[in-house]
Amino acid sequence: MKNGEGHTMYYHSMGYTVAGYDLTPSPLTRQLENEGMAIHYDDRPDLLPTHIDMVVYTPAVPKSLAEFEALRQRQVPMLKRAEALGQISENHFTIAVAGTHGKTTTTAMTAHILNACGTRTTAFIGGIANNFGSNLLLGNGSESILVVEADEYDRSFMHLHPQVSIINSIDADHLDIYGDKQRLAESFNAFARLAEHQVIVKEGLDIEAENLVRFGFNEGCDYRAHVVGSNRGITDFVIEGEGTSTAIRLPMAGAHNVMNATAAFVAARQMGIAATGIANALATFKGVKRRFDIRVNNTKYCYIDDYAHHPEEIRACLQAVREAFSGHKLTLVFQPHLFSRTRDFMDEFAAVLGTADRLVLLDIYPARERPIEGITSQALLDKVALPNKNLCKKEELVSLIDRERPELLVTMGAGDIDRFVEPLEKLIATW
Repeated sequence: MKNGEGHTMYYHSMGYTVAGYDLTPSPLTRQLENEGMAIHYDDRPDLLPTHIDMVVYTPAVPKSLAEFEALRQRQVPMLKRAEALGQISENHFTIAVAGTHGKTTTTAMTAHILNACGTRTTAFIGGIANNFGSNLLLGNGSESILVVEADEYDRSFMHLHPQVSIINSIDADHLDIYGDKQRLAESFNAFARLAEHQVIVKEGLDIEAENLVRFGFNEGCDYRAHVVGSNRGITDFVIEGEGTSTAIRLPMAGAHNVMNATAAFVAARQMGIAATGIANALATFKGVKRRFDIRVNNTKYCYIDDYAHHPEEIRACLQAVREAFSGHKLTLVFQPHLFSRTRDFMDEFAAVLGTADRLVLLDIYPARERPIEGITSQALLDKVALPNKNLCKKEELVSLIDRERPELLVTMGAGDIDRFVEPLEKLIATW
């Protein structure tokens, strides 16, 4: 079920009886259980329901799962999460948000704008949007606009049927699937050609499709953003486009979030929403959990948690932290995600992690992968040109942070480092 909770709640809302498996309990699975769904955490085929019409699974679930084999023997129809989402998008006007970085925040922003401006909206988001308290927004009815995060992993976004698409970024990633950046770019171009009406693309991306709309910071863009000022997590900027200017106050930091907001602004304008309404909605955007998520911000300490797990994402996040909290010593706790990604970007990781003042590195989170010889957190740490650095076991992290009491703490990664967010937040509140 990993990252499939939105589908679970969607089908439940449609009146289906829903059950599921996940590796470990989480706040999301507890929410599903509280709503009456049967969730189990042991790989036991005997726990599967007697009658099953369809199974939806994600790439995070290993094919070696005993329940997979049992379901195959029962010849139960099985769909990848992306295939199920594709079926749903066939029945809605769909805005699909893609990019190797920024898609979760942009999806949440777009959904929030539409919803706040009175447009019936259903949204599948890759994180918990704080405005909704969920990764799913239900618009009730086939007439609702569907806003969906379009995942490039395993070419999943090719199952969608968008009318409007957004492409935020194309950086080398998932090389275990694509092999090189060129093939990744080709896949994004194929995705762009799926859009029936409009393709909203960040400047500098080599996308060829009809009905392109460009956004960015520079002249020549159809929509151009200009930052006016930024302080402690609030950014003021102006969007110029359609012969007019719109002032935006965004309660988030970082140039990357200005771009995310600009993409969402353009998508909402394509839907006919007034620029003033969009600006008012963005001013009330509460962010997404684990995306520049400011957990503590007082006169003595600041703690930020982020999902960044690619060198470009880390760079953008740390730059935003420096801008928002200048003059503070930055302690970064990072958990590498996947052995293959660590191998493919070892030098890039080392360079960007070295921009922190203090680095604490956790062991690599394997997710779906087996270890690769020579690819370890120690090997990565050895390459980081930073004197103040060390490895740390997960079970020792909270006590290490309590001893050092950093004034500016950032935890980062896409693995199970999220399990430490609440304990660290509670700890810092006692200092």
